[in-house]
Amino acid sequence: MKKTLIASLIAFGALGAAHAKDIVDTAVAAGDFKTLATALQAAGLVDTLKGKGPFTVFAPTDAAFAKVPKADLDALLADKAKLTAVLTYHVVPGKVMAADVKAGKVKTVQGSELTVSTTGGVKVDAANVVKTDIVADNGVIHVIDSVVIPK
Repeated sequence: MKKTLIASLIAFGALGAAHAKDIVDTAVAAGDFKTLATALQAAGLVDTLKGKGPFTVFAPTDAAFAKVPKADLDALLADKAKLTAVLTYHVVPGKVMAADVKAGKVKTVQGSELTVSTTGGVKVDAANVVKTDIVADNGVIHVIDSVVIPK
């Protein structure tokens, strides 16, 4: 009985480990993306980023959102259309790993282009990429230190 219970627990643990997390679950589990998670929910984008993908997300941390003046952030969170535009500007179709990043323009899900530079570290528009290749089962997250706004 004891051996069966142990074997069952080991099998259950392996099953849980085999189930990867989507982009939203991965970001939430990281703990540094509470504002991003709130914004995704307010914009109605949670189900999209839990979808099949693949997506490459340039994810601003809570500290990045803290750089946005509170009144501006509150106004953005209250304007679903503008919030959706800003958030989808942080998403590129496909799974682009750090090793595959090239300088130039990259079309976002929002429709505008991000400018990627690789001189002195990787930047997307004016945001520095501070951590790369956080893999999710439907794409990859690269952490940035600022919120980028479409032009």
